Amino acid sequence: MSVNILLSGSAGRMGRSITEISEDNGCHISCPIDVGDDPIQGINDCDVVIDFSLREATLPLARLCVDAGKPMVIGTTGHGPAEKSEIESFSSKIPIVWAGNFSTGVNLLFYITEIAARVLDSSSKFDPEVIEMHHRLKKDAPSGTADRLLEILKNSRELTDKQIAHGRNGMVGERPAKEIGSHALRGGDVVGDHTVLFAGMGERIELTHRATDRKIFAVGALRAAKWIRDQPPGLFSMQDVLGLV
Repeated sequence: MSVNILLSGSAGRMGRSITEISEDNGCHISCPIDVGDDPIQGINDCDVVIDFSLREATLPLARLCVDAGKPMVIGTTGHGPAEKSEIESFSSKIPIVWAGNFSTGVNLLFYITEIAARVLDSSSKFDPEVIEMHHRLKKDAPSGTADRLLEILKNSRELTDKQIAHGRNGMVGERPAKEIGSHALRGGDVVGDHTVLFAGMGERIELTHRATDRKIFAVGALRAAKWIRDQPPGLFSMQDVLGLV
């Protein structure tokens, strides 16, 4: 049975990719909306809401999903702490898949990074750094994917946000042992590159994922939409969707 989807952000790059492959992936975009459109007209007739619009549009749309009892797949990033907390609180009433990246490969990168971070903990004397690159039009930094990688490293070493160095400039001194480096590169039409680097004395380990086609994210978003339709209220990740946790 095809899943009827209200797609917010349908005119954007991700929205167009999702629409292009939706029918081949067992889904139907029953209500495509973008800036200026009213989601109320189509929310009651859909099975799942997918949001790849703008950060500012996610919270109002999530409130409508709660009122209508509709599951939600969120792909927007860059939300402030209060905004993020309110959206996450809605998961007590509806199922939500919220991911910074819907690629199968990237979610395997998350999984492998968690394993590596457990082995290469603070006692190992390996220094962790995260490097990401995206196209010149991307507005937020770090990316949602980089944020998740930083979170994995931060939790493994029991560090705080203040111990993440977002780029370095000037006489910053020697690198502290309790620090994670974060570097955001922007340029051209890069879909998305992410590397987690563990630099030790005499060796280093690099875990890298490179995306070359935006359709990999669209396939993942549609997979999440089909999966979440039958889930109870809760906050889920793509690792849940893929059965990695």
